[in-house]
Amino acid sequence: MSGGGFHVHGPHDHELEHATQGGHGGGHGGEHGGHSGGMINQIAMFTAIIATVGAIFAYMGGATQANAGLYKNNAALKKTEASNQWNFFQAKSTKQSLAELARDLTAKPEDKTKYQAKIDRYESEKAEIKTKAEALEAEATEWDHRSDEQMHQHHRWAQATTVLQVAIALAAIALLTKKKWLEWAMFGVGAVGVAVGALAALHI
Repeated sequence: MSGGGFHVHGPHDHELEHATQGGHGGGHGGEHGGHSGGMINQIAMFTAIIATVGAIFAYMGGATQANAGLYKNNAALKKTEASNQWNFFQAKSTKQSLAELARDLTAKPEDKTKYQAKIDRYESEKAEIKTKAEALEAEATEWDHRSDEQMHQHHRWAQATTVLQVAIALAAIALLTKKKWLEWAMFGVGAVGVAVGALAALHI
């Protein structure tokens, strides 16, 4: 996940400041302020924790995306090297075919022996080139696989970060409306976000 980080600023900033400064009154207002203050403290603590976790998730999302790009680039390089080897293999095959033609056309035994030696050499060189090309292709496939794994993990981190951002948005609404059910929803969505982050950490 690329971007500028994990932002948590919203309407709850002003609400939190206002409630903290003006939430202490007398009589019934003081009792209401006490309940409200407790809720505000809970939400403030939740927001701080989720913001920290979200920042970590966002960093991990960016790191896995960068790794995926690097691994994909490595795969492309290996594929290019393998392609070069196969071109070399084809060139040797062409030389071998010409040597076989020359051997078949000549009538001199010594020339046949000379061309046959070249054919045998080309055959041996082709076997070495083929082995190297296939090894490079296997490396390219492995880098592609690792890149795909990193992208899958990146998507998990991105999902977790998004869910945590929703949880913080709910926290802002809960502060503004003083609705208890929104506070519970905030905790629930936050737990889902952390669970998705755990899946990302476990490469699931």
